[in-house]
Amino acid sequence: MTTIVGLAGSLRAASFNASLLRAAAGLVPDGTTLEIASIKGIPLYDGDVEANEGIPQAVASLKDRIAAADGLLLVTPEYNNGIPGVFKNAIDWLSRPPADIPRVFGSRPVAVIGASPGGFGTILSQNAWLPVLRTLGTRPWYGGRLLVSRAGSVFNDAGEMVDEKVKAQLQQFVRGFAEFSAAAAARNG
Repeated sequence: MTTIVGLAGSLRAASFNASLLRAAAGLVPDGTTLEIASIKGIPLYDGDVEANEGIPQAVASLKDRIAAADGLLLVTPEYNNGIPGVFKNAIDWLSRPPADIPRVFGSRPVAVIGASPGGFGTILSQNAWLPVLRTLGTRPWYGGRLLVSRAGSVFNDAGEMVDEKVKAQLQQFVRGFAEFSAAAAARNG
């Protein structure tokens, strides 16, 4: 069984990216699970908090989930042409202490997708993640790209994906990333 942990980079329950992650979880191929995790409850990074109180429990639990998974799917919004601060903050916490980076991120297959109400999807945010993923030593999957634009017409008011063309693209993307993650786990296992 291949396990992928998915994180949406928005805290809003009705987020297009949370909806995209839920849709992806419903489209994984047989033999794969996509566990939806959350960045809620992760405080703003503060080195004094880390030094005086240690790693917050929400961070420690999420680190363990990612470390146990075969792959990590980042579902990123795009705010002001870049990575959302709350999402980057979560990843920054997950990289603490630096000695944990290899356990949590090292050679871990990672894919990035995103949805936006605008016409360009999340191309700038996805591109901005690449140097971060490189720094963390991940193994980004370049076998596909999914930029969901005009997300207001892709999802209904209940957050369900109603665009069949995008659904087919998402299913193909998730299948490819699941195969990549399974192959990496087989090589490392």
